[in-house]
Amino acid sequence: MLRPIERNLPLARYERVHSRDVDQARATVEEAFCSHRLVPAAGNLEVRFHAVQVGGVGLHYLDYGSDVRIQPDNLTDCYLVQIPLHGTAEVRSSSAEVVSSPTVASILGPDNQYDMLWRAGNRQLIVKLDRTAVEQHLHKSLGVPLGRQLRFQLDMDLTAPLIRSWRSIVNLLSTEVENDGTIPAEPLAMREMERLLLTQLFLAQPNNYSGALHSPPARVVPRVIQRAADLIEAHAAEPLTVEDIAVAVNVSVRALQDGFRSAFDTTPMNYLREVRLRKAHADLMAADPSAITVTDVAVRWGFLHLGRFSVMYRARFGESPSQTLRH
Repeated sequence: MLRPIERNLPLARYERVHSRDVDQARATVEEAFCSHRLVPAAGNLEVRFHAVQVGGVGLHYLDYGSDVRIQPDNLTDCYLVQIPLHGTAEVRSSSAEVVSSPTVASILGPDNQYDMLWRAGNRQLIVKLDRTAVEQHLHKSLGVPLGRQLRFQLDMDLTAPLIRSWRSIVNLLSTEVENDGTIPAEPLAMREMERLLLTQLFLAQPNNYSGALHSPPARVVPRVIQRAADLIEAHAAEPLTVEDIAVAVNVSVRALQDGFRSAFDTTPMNYLREVRLRKAHADLMAADPSAITVTDVAVRWGFLHLGRFSVMYRARFGESPSQTLRH
């Protein structure tokens, strides 16, 4: 008999399989990740697998219920961040190994060989990142073509401050998905969420591009910065990112940020936020309060936290968004 369904499990609404059948479990997990060899160490295997895709990010919960050995085939099209919520797992790659636990996650990448032993009681939240999206975002961040494949350090220290910040983004996205939040439903908001998730991962987790990502930026001339500012003004309603702006004016992200600090004493995204605040103010001034809410306008312009939006709005315009809407 299967264990009763636990509704408090992560992503419980998105159950894909709950079974003792090894072949059924392997086939379902393969659809989400890749083909693999799955060998239970005992006869009490009971697989629970929950999965949902949000934009370019996959969120998954996986529990095998017993000791299992997993040998994935090549992950050709994705990166997997495996975060143990309980228990431990031994993860080996061709060049490293780690005992993963609630304080140490693991990152699997394309074109590598892995051999894993998940212990009984090991329950994992797995974040799947599309390889093409990851590489394109890295290219935009650096402002130059990638000369080699991105490779992350196998072990991820979940207690490190920068990693905790990245984990909080994952938690926010999970909460939004589970509670039917507005972020996954709004393209602009979801694009910002994906951008933040990838940028923070690049900066927080050691990888073979860490040196370039943290190196001092090259200086750019004011004319280039003005072009970037004009682009922001003209395209603020679109899901614009700092990487998009950098590519459009042909500089790296770090060079663009340095130029904005020199020219405007702010960052490109703060500049964009100011533009969007003005646009939101104009929308609220013109809106019919019986048909439009403050939340509608805030999310339309990429403000994911209504409380923060209200604070910034009042500081900028001297009244709350709801007061503007009522007027």
